[in-house]
Amino acid sequence: MSSLKNIYTCFPGGKHKVLTMSYDDGRDYDKRLIEIFNRYGIKGTFHINSGLASEQRYPGESRISLDEIAEVYRGHEVSCHTVFHPTIARSPIEQVALQVLEDRRALERAAGYPVRGLSYPNGSYSKEIVELLPKLGIEYSRVVGDTHDFGIPENFLLWKSTCHHNHNLLEDGKRFIALNKTQYLYMMYVWGHSFEFPRDNNWELMEEFCSMVSGRDDTWYATNIQIVDYMKAAKNLKFTIDADRVYNPSFSSVWIEVDKKIVEIPGGAAVEI
Repeated sequence: MSSLKNIYTCFPGGKHKVLTMSYDDGRDYDKRLIEIFNRYGIKGTFHINSGLASEQRYPGESRISLDEIAEVYRGHEVSCHTVFHPTIARSPIEQVALQVLEDRRALERAAGYPVRGLSYPNGSYSKEIVELLPKLGIEYSRVVGDTHDFGIPENFLLWKSTCHHNHNLLEDGKRFIALNKTQYLYMMYVWGHSFEFPRDNNWELMEEFCSMVSGRDDTWYATNIQIVDYMKAAKNLKFTIDADRVYNPSFSSVWIEVDKKIVEIPGGAAVEI
């Protein structure tokens, strides 16, 4: 007799949507952006050039110093953006490796944890660079451009956002909120640079967006690496052929839906379903 069941991966708590934010360059305006995120319970990933984390290279560009990083970005994620922000597709591959590894080293010393993500500086990458990144400890990287869609990427090393905050943010946010088909996983991914808000005089745009999307029961608010880690853990669940038991070899819990019932699989546990 067939024991087929409808089994779906869920986000933590059985949710089916996730929101994540991604901001580049480590400018001082990140502090105000993080204040907004913290007020509304939004999580962000901040891609930083460790070699530019002072005003020595570009005087007048106020950037967050390395010794501030742990405190400023507490509760969010620090991620690579290369040491000096070169257009890496034009660079020797050995220099690309050093730009990433030395950025990782400096940011890890500053943040106090392994740094495992990247956004491509100037949106620049090549097939060779994409293939190199996992060997450098990089597990995801963001490309430029918008999808205006809410899917999960097939390849996290070619991760394209839903939208830049200046590209239909509120319209995409309203569409995201309205999504209600729980048989799908949806992700909204917003990117930009915090210096664009004072330049464009539109801080209220981010305030309005965060107010609109925050505190929703169907939405998980996560950093980039939290999404990557969770999806890997979900993919690593071990099911019996009869689908009557599942084992989670990962450290953290994973949630699934089994015939419309939400089930938590704790880390290291085998659970009857």
